[in-house]
Amino acid sequence: MFPIIGIVVVLGCIAGGYLMEKGNLLVLMQPAELLIIGGAAIGTVLIGNPPHVLKAIVGGILGVFKGSRYTAAIYLDTLRFLNDFFNTARKNSLTSLEEDLDAPDKSALFKRHPNFSKDHEAMLFFCDTMRTLVAGGVEVHDLDSIMELDLEILHKQARMPDAAISTMADSLPGLGIVAAVLGVVITMSALGGPPEEIGHKVAAALVGTFLGILLCYGFLGPIAANLKKQSDAESEYLSALRMGLLAYMKGMSPILALEACRRAIPPHVRPSFKQMDDACRKSATAAPAEVAA
Repeated sequence: MFPIIGIVVVLGCIAGGYLMEKGNLLVLMQPAELLIIGGAAIGTVLIGNPPHVLKAIVGGILGVFKGSRYTAAIYLDTLRFLNDFFNTARKNSLTSLEEDLDAPDKSALFKRHPNFSKDHEAMLFFCDTMRTLVAGGVEVHDLDSIMELDLEILHKQARMPDAAISTMADSLPGLGIVAAVLGVVITMSALGGPPEEIGHKVAAALVGTFLGILLCYGFLGPIAANLKKQSDAESEYLSALRMGLLAYMKGMSPILALEACRRAIPPHVRPSFKQMDDACRKSATAAPAEVAA
């Protein structure tokens, strides 16, 4: 919602100020200039990025308009899942959950928490870590180093789309100059013609520079910044998950492991201890009912 509002504000203020100065909006309608700048910018992205990054760019831009999925509700669902998993492991032993970790898509425990299960990266991170713990013979600090390395790689991967969009944004002012130079070339070939025609061609050339700067600082630059914040939000989510796993691996009780996870959640989406406790109690009472059904 807010990105759409921002776009409307940018366009509205620029068009409003231009009209206040008695400008003609039709002069700014230069499809050829937009084709040169936009097409060349898209070409630079295609040249500089492999297919998996291009796919992530498309998904990331769509995600900008959907908003971050890492809300307080998602964190609360994750705490509920960890509570369910840790208590089940405490009751039946961790080795009893080995089949669940090997095939989480078929596990009744994971199916009870669809919000967590549909997060592919979080699922892999959790299951791979717990499988390694089940295998045994690994010190906690060694496994923590592995988790830290995994998170570093995931964060680097998540930052690729915003880096690509940022590079594209940086290229737009220069491509605007390219479009303007081409407009000047066309203008020079029209010298000696009617002044109105020459004036129109000069205006079209200047619009190229205008569009390049506007697209850079008014749209793609902010979109890249939004994508960076989304990748940071994902990193914060996985870091909180890591803290919960680390506390559990150190032998802490489920409630202390959950509290370690909760304290690692960013304050603006962190549920209170009471909210966490109520959600876990509700989940604990709902699980037997599901089994009975």
